[in-house]
Formats: sequence, C-alpha cells, structure tokens
Amino acid sequence: MVKFFAVVLLLVGAFGAGYYLGQRPVGTLQRTVAELQQSLKDVSRNVLDTTLGIERDLRKRQGLVDAKSRLVQAKAHLVDHNFGDAAKELAEAVAAVEAAAKGVKSDTATNTLRDMAGSLREVKSEIVAGKQVSMKKLDELQQRMDQILNN
Repeated sequence: MVKFFAVVLLLVGAFGAGYYLGQRPVGTLQRTVAELQQSLKDVSRNVLDTTLGIERDLRKRQGLVDAKSRLVQAKAHLVDHNFGDAAKELAEAVAAVEAAAKGVKSDTATNTLRDMAGSLREVKSEIVAGKQVSMKKLDELQQRMDQILNN
C-alpha cells in the first residue's frame, strides 16, 4: 500500500511540475538567460575598466613619487654644490614625470604633468648653464608635486 501511495505521489508531482513548466513559455527562459548574459558582460566590462583605471592611477602615482625622490636628491646635490649630479637627477625626474603622463587618460592631468616636466626641464637647463637656482624654486616644485599626488 505504501508503494502505491509513493507511486501516486510521484506521478502527481511529475504532473504538477510539467503543468507548471508548461504554463511558462520557452521564450521567457531564453530572455532570462539572455538578460543574465548581458548583465554578466556589463559587470565584467565595469570590473575591467575599474581595474585599468586603478592601474593607470598607480603608474601615475609611482612615476610622481619617483620624480619627487629624484627632485629631493637633486636638492641635496645642489646643497653639496654637485651640479652635474643634480642635473642628472633632474633629467631622471623629467623622464619619470613624462612616463607618468603617458599613462594618464584625462587631458587636465596630462597638462598638469607636462607643465611639471617643463618646469623641471627649465630648472635643469639653468643648472647646466651654471645659473644659480634658489632652493625656494625647488621647494615650490616639490609642493606642486605633492599637490598633484594628493589629487
């Protein structure tokens, strides 16, 4: 008797499941799957864009930190009246800022970095020409780098 009820219960369950699934058209399932695929593509695209943005920002910051350390080294060389090494450090700082500018996407950030590279080049050319460069000017450049890093 128990077997009979189990078979009847299974038949009723199978009939109910078939009836329920039969009420829903096949197109609904296909639309649901297509919507899920599209949302998955959107999410993966957003994650990729975010990751690339973080990577660009990291490269920019790393370049600016490297340029700032070169600028500080150049200041130390100037204090020691070692002008050749100071010019080399400033040249490397310019290269680091230009490398950071290549990875930046927006125009305002690129212009800011190019202005910074130009200012560093001017100071380097003054040192190479044998002109006296004030520490105040180098301190202002360092503060500008700090401002760019904080943005």
